[in-house]
Amino acid sequence: DMAGSLTTHVLNTATGLPAAHLALRLAQLQEPGAQWRELAQRWTDEDGRCLPLLPPGQAKAGTYKLHFETAAYWESLGYSSFYPFVEVVFTITDPTQKLHVPLLISPYSYTTYRGS
Repeated sequence: DMAGSLTTHVLNTATGLPAAHLALRLAQLQEPGAQWRELAQRWTDEDGRCLPLLPPGQAKAGTYKLHFETAAYWESLGYSSFYPFVEVVFTITDPTQKLHVPLLISPYSYTTYRGS
């Protein structure tokens, strides 16, 4: 049961393949004061996935930020990137739900959505 967990999946839309070996980290907004506290650091595997950023049962209500090191990923493939990194900020309102936040990237665009 993955209830209360947070996962991601990064896909390279230029190749149609998973984005392997991409560094990312998760932070939570500390209220009041608007300070971010880092909770986890991960690298994507060959399938563009990583271990849960919040293991089952660890999610708490609040505002979170996923930071993806996209420029370093593209540079490792021999490309330059318009976006030096991608940050996805989202709010967890029901910490009992399984949360999945995928990211689709190319050198000149990115898309994210609330997955399942």
